[in-house]
Amino acid sequence: MSLRLVIGGTRSGKSAHAERLAVASGAPVRYVATADDSDRERIARHVARRPAAWETVTAGPQLADALADAPPGTTVLVDGLGPWIATALYLAGAFDGADDATLATVSAHIRDEIERLAQLAVAHSGLVLVVAEESGHGVLPADSASRLWLDLVGDATQRLAAAATRVELVVAGRAVELPGPRGPEGIDDDLRRHGDTAVRPGDADHAVNVLAGGPPAWLRAVLQQALDHDVVRYPDESAAVAALAALHDRAADEIVPANGAAAAFWLLPAALRPTLAACVHPAFTEAEAALRAHNVPVVRVTRDSDSGFVLDPDAVPDAADLVVVGNPASPSGTLDPAATILALRRPGRVVVVDEAFMDLVPGEPETLLHTRHDDVIVVRSLTKSLAIPGLRAGYAVAPPRLAQRLRDVRPPWSVNALALAALAAFASRPDALAEAAERARAEREDLVARLAAVAGVRTWPAAANFVLVEVADGAAVAARLREQRIAVREAASFPGLGAGHLRLTARTPEKNARLVAALAEAVAR
Repeated sequence: MSLRLVIGGTRSGKSAHAERLAVASGAPVRYVATADDSDRERIARHVARRPAAWETVTAGPQLADALADAPPGTTVLVDGLGPWIATALYLAGAFDGADDATLATVSAHIRDEIERLAQLAVAHSGLVLVVAEESGHGVLPADSASRLWLDLVGDATQRLAAAATRVELVVAGRAVELPGPRGPEGIDDDLRRHGDTAVRPGDADHAVNVLAGGPPAWLRAVLQQALDHDVVRYPDESAAVAALAALHDRAADEIVPANGAAAAFWLLPAALRPTLAACVHPAFTEAEAALRAHNVPVVRVTRDSDSGFVLDPDAVPDAADLVVVGNPASPSGTLDPAATILALRRPGRVVVVDEAFMDLVPGEPETLLHTRHDDVIVVRSLTKSLAIPGLRAGYAVAPPRLAQRLRDVRPPWSVNALALAALAAFASRPDALAEAAERARAEREDLVARLAAVAGVRTWPAAANFVLVEVADGAAVAARLREQRIAVREAASFPGLGAGHLRLTARTPEKNARLVAALAEAVAR
């Protein structure tokens, strides 16, 4: 995967940061310990905070050996270079007046091992993390052995930095990425893949999970009025905020409008500055994309399909100070009890709940919008129920402290006048919302009933306007449907799902019937 170098001063928090990066890798971890046992209390603290499942090996004179025999795909954490170099110098007698020839020999050995470590790290199929001291900020020590240690640590960090994809400097527990010639790591393309790209003009659209037919007549009238009167002024969100606050029985300072739920997710890294984020998958991937774009370590917590995609709060690492979870989740359609979502809460942690599909659940029984918690943010979208994906209208509901942090990182006039008009109108039409939810329920139940008669198709219970299915070869089935001008969402790009998974958006009974007939034929072939 990559080599990452984490540097920092003594007690800077560099080891804890590297440990979070190791957790976020999601792979088995080999921890390479380099310190001697002279500070037993400090070592005990480090051991206590590391996951028990990690393998721990002690570095010997051949430091790179600890990486050479690491299993493929393993994350290797070397913590850290300073103690290993100091031990090598000590064993050679550098601190007891060793002669120049001895010092030259041990220095050459140290440099050779660092070179070998760099080469093995680049070739390793997993993540390699190396922790090192940034030790050149103080006065040079008086003794030659300590000065040699500084030289060797400096040379080692520069060599590893040249090979690393990322170098992070940790100061007072906070990490800053240092720019380099390689540039930032890219975001996995799968995180930016969405259903709209699967639909061609003229296709029967079962890929985009938006209610068909476009915005209702009453909303079209509101938008026309806003187009006539509001777009000539800079947008003012006060009316929309007041309407949403009244709808959810919340204070105005708890409402943060956004250009769609995705825009709200992109506020999280800058507003909250998490040190380790956990994203519950399979789910809408823009939150993880935003976090990774801001270099936040992300650990994926994957729901198990064989257990019905049930959420296990204990599967989230204790170190995660931000958790993002969908309810109902897409693409599985799983609706978790509110109590299960709240079980994710921990001291020092913020829980963000993506409720983009909650307004398609009649009665919204598991929403967290109507209860106040000082560590919970709920994100909503109008896209699905009002069929306005091109307008980009959504909002976050958060305790005042967190809501203000979200507002602080928004650009000015960040929500356009048409979206604000839609938000205000939406909040005043609970009857229309209820109708949309009932329509979604009826269309989904019709689709589920038809799918039950198709051999070779596995389904899961769903609460929104779509159904996740599994077939033997999802890509081939999707291609055959495409030949029939029917678009579905291949779900293999969602973390935790495989090539056999497809997400099917429910439509009218007539359209569902055509989809299921074509699906049955494709699966049979």
